[in-house]
Amino acid sequence: MTDVRTQKLAQTLAKYCIYAQEGEAIGITAPPAAEPLVVPLYEELLKRKALPVIRMTPEGCTAATLRSAKPDFYHTINPAERALVSKLDATIRIEASTNTRALSSANPKKQAALTKRMRSLMKSARISKWSITLFPTAAYAQDADMSLEEFENFVYGATFSTEDNPPAAWRALARKQGRLIAKLEGAENVRIVGPGTDLSFSIKGRTFVNSDGKRNMPSGEVFTGPVESSAEGYIEYDYPVCHNGREVEGIRLVFKKGKVVEATATKNQAYLRAMLDMDKGARYLGELGIGTNFQIQQFVKTILFDEKIGGTVHLALGQSYPETGGTNKSSLHWDMIKDLRKGGELIIDGKIIQKDGKFAKGFF
Repeated sequence: MTDVRTQKLAQTLAKYCIYAQEGEAIGITAPPAAEPLVVPLYEELLKRKALPVIRMTPEGCTAATLRSAKPDFYHTINPAERALVSKLDATIRIEASTNTRALSSANPKKQAALTKRMRSLMKSARISKWSITLFPTAAYAQDADMSLEEFENFVYGATFSTEDNPPAAWRALARKQGRLIAKLEGAENVRIVGPGTDLSFSIKGRTFVNSDGKRNMPSGEVFTGPVESSAEGYIEYDYPVCHNGREVEGIRLVFKKGKVVEATATKNQAYLRAMLDMDKGARYLGELGIGTNFQIQQFVKTILFDEKIGGTVHLALGQSYPETGGTNKSSLHWDMIKDLRKGGELIIDGKIIQKDGKFAKGFF
């Protein structure tokens, strides 16, 4: 029997996130472990007279690609893949890993090349409606130091799937985030301070975006694009960064004229530097995000949730989002989280917007 919360998440994805319409071709991409969510999602799309296309790929295929694919593979898009994505009106990707460390020993340069290939494929498709979510598995629960039941409760709480009307709850959060954005309109200078951190940069002329759960499920953040050449100072990140099956700990970055000029880590430093050398844009900031989902209070080593933690900010290295006015280009987009709940401050145009993880009065 389908968990009623899984059913609600499926309904939210179909009706709210991509608002599926009659006759639209909707791609669902997921590993086999996500079947308990894929089936009710498929059914919800059928009820809306959409045309779902399911692609369930065994989790081991990525590792097999990195082991056995020849160099030309990373620069060649399968014509059948390109034809499929070109016909889709929307996509929904469901993450459901059964081994979050399966790629820990993979070649980082090959991983970077595979990331470039996938970005190139999706960029060519120009799909305007897309959403990504996660189905809880034992592997994620172990990363989060939770039982599977505890992690399920966490996921369904964070996605508002425990609410009577999840879309209404997301719309309410969107309104609160809209008021925050209105307060920040026209802002120019950002400073983040905290333990091991004093970093400043400009957001002059940039736009804040209201991330209201339509693309990331869950969401709960507002974000913008820093001026590419403006970052000055240093930052130490509080949590490990989990990326491509690797856990990078103790990250410290130093910026000059917008560029990372020093990058150290206490664990997997070589991998960190390999990612920063992916291309010219990888050492520049592409995003400032302010977490607003106070249903998420625990770090679980899954960026889809961690970057939304209420009381944190995150900075992404690499690709910026054009809708913010950002112009940085890279095949990397790597979010790293600074927890302001541990004695930090977010200061914008000389005003303390957030201190110790709490918004100043009138901002949220």
